[in-house]
Amino acid sequence: MTTFILPDILLLLFPFAVVTLHLLLPKKRQLPFVFSVLFFGGVFILLNSLLVGGTQTFLSNWKIDSFGILMREVLVMGTLLALLFAKDYFDHPADGKPQLHQFPEFSAAIAAATFGGFIVVSADELLSLFLGLELATLPMYALTAWNKADPQGSEAGTKYILMGSVATAFELFGLSYLYGFSGSMRFDGIAQAVAESPMDPLLWISALFLFCGIGFKLTLFPFHTWAPDVYEGAPTPVTAALAVTSKTIAIAFVAVLVYGPLSAIHDALIPFLSVLAGVTILAGGLGALKQSRLRRFMAYSSISQAGYILVALIGPETTAKTALVFYLFLYALSNYLAFFVFGIIGQKRPESFHSLAGLSKECPSLAVATAIAAFSLAGIPPLAGFVGKFFLFESAAHSHAYFIIAFACINNVIALYYYLQLVKSAWVDSPDENLAPIAINRRQKICVVLLTASVLLVGVLPFLSTNIQSVLGS
Repeated sequence: MTTFILPDILLLLFPFAVVTLHLLLPKKRQLPFVFSVLFFGGVFILLNSLLVGGTQTFLSNWKIDSFGILMREVLVMGTLLALLFAKDYFDHPADGKPQLHQFPEFSAAIAAATFGGFIVVSADELLSLFLGLELATLPMYALTAWNKADPQGSEAGTKYILMGSVATAFELFGLSYLYGFSGSMRFDGIAQAVAESPMDPLLWISALFLFCGIGFKLTLFPFHTWAPDVYEGAPTPVTAALAVTSKTIAIAFVAVLVYGPLSAIHDALIPFLSVLAGVTILAGGLGALKQSRLRRFMAYSSISQAGYILVALIGPETTAKTALVFYLFLYALSNYLAFFVFGIIGQKRPESFHSLAGLSKECPSLAVATAIAAFSLAGIPPLAGFVGKFFLFESAAHSHAYFIIAFACINNVIALYYYLQLVKSAWVDSPDENLAPIAINRRQKICVVLLTASVLLVGVLPFLSTNIQSVLGS
């Protein structure tokens, strides 16, 4: 039993360890970064060794199953990539913003958010579920405004916390109504009450409030309007974490609810989920068409991707969870590949499409990485994103939701157009001689090469999807 909760215990202790390490050895400036990378790499390996199937329960309400472990792996991988990506922003200014400071505290905050995600995927009752989601959200408020010398970051942080507070109120309303309806905090008690009274108005009011609240964190239409401003104002590493880690935790929250206490009304939720997914995909796609700033572009891309991810929840539990885990792995890889390229560009230039002009002539390897990231996010075969979207649509097909599948496929044409703008800028547009030359260090080269190879190989080789299917039993 102790082995199964060891990753959770280690992650809980990490913020104290990394800050203490910095206090004891303040002159070893690189030590917190090295320790953080080794720690999260080790936790990922440890989690992979725990994939043995079955469900373990700790203290009666801390559930650890295969889905929970796989989602932990996605979160840990996202945190590791976030720290690797963030390091350069603590070494020098970028994108016209001041240099970041206090890396140990920064890594501790991201670890705290990740631990909140661990609680969400382990929750077996409402209080743990809510506390996990809030623990994952609160550090993100601070991270968004991390750069105190940047007024735009402070504005983004203020907007994020105000909108997030409203979303939290909706979530609390929904959870309180759900408790009032069922008379139980535990998922099994709620599931029994839902099965006995699936059409009770109080149940559906609860579900409506919950989806309004989580719609903010998942950037679902019409709760997505905060994302472009916050993504652009936050430090770029935080923008990447919002796009990957926060979205992973939010979708885990929805999956835990839909296939847990609300499983008896899953079929009745399918039309609602289909409409919500469709309008979110469309809103994100249309918003991305007119963007010139890379981070605002990635914000709308993230909104659209949230709609695609929601399509998986239309399917039955096993296929949906397989599709979710697989796609979130690929989504993290593709997004961070794009963010690494944009981050390298942004060291000396503004983070805009114009700064990508002539990239194929100046730095062909980065131009290739840009194209692969763009095509993967667009879902073009044989890249990883195509395989991921195939699994999402396959999950929905099990519930015969062919209309939303067709709608999503049509919207992929729009997605291909706006992702092609990245490729056009990098490969077709003429270079601007007034732009500063690109500088790339060894760590960035290694990360870009590994991420590019991962996006290519996962799309061609079926080992990841096969392993996930075997673990989840689909």
